Amino acid sequence: MVKPDTKTVLLDAAEWAARRHGHDGFSYADLSKRVGIRTASIHYHFPAKSDLITALMTRYKAAIAKKLAQTTQDLHTGGDRILGFLDIYRTALNGGDTLCLCVALSMGRDTLVDATLQQIGDFREQTLVWLQEVFTLAAQDGSIRGVCDPSAEAAATLALAEGAQVSARSEQNMQRFDLATVLIRQRIRSEAPAAAI
Repeated sequence: MVKPDTKTVLLDAAEWAARRHGHDGFSYADLSKRVGIRTASIHYHFPAKSDLITALMTRYKAAIAKKLAQTTQDLHTGGDRILGFLDIYRTALNGGDTLCLCVALSMGRDTLVDATLQQIGDFREQTLVWLQEVFTLAAQDGSIRGVCDPSAEAAATLALAEGAQVSARSEQNMQRFDLATVLIRQRIRSEAPAAAI
């Protein structure tokens, strides 16, 4: 097994901290203690904390793009893909201890640099495009009831998943996420109508 390089170890530790405490909730000194390296070494890889946060969001955007692509590959109906999407957001909660990085960073957006905000915007756009494609498929295959406007469905579903995360994290109660998403789950058919196959 290949040992992760220092930069990856730093990014992993910083992502955990940002998703749990927000980007203002940890320092390079905290990372130094967690990873076991000097703060000067952290500055070598990421001269400013804003560089670290932008790198985190860039990496996270790529990781979620891969997860969405895998969901598309593994699941064949629009309804199943939405369930897969909700599972990604539910899993990101880690039992109510953390948030999706995009949600965690967005909570303190006023102190983020433009480069990080651009990555957050790109993340949200890639997710919305994917969701719109999924709802377009669902309208065709009949796997989700009542789809009329895939673009509006995409926007509502992303907002729902993000809001459900915040609700669950605020109480460290996974049931809050499940209750918030129950209506969209109820719209999903267990099997696509025969005429749509």
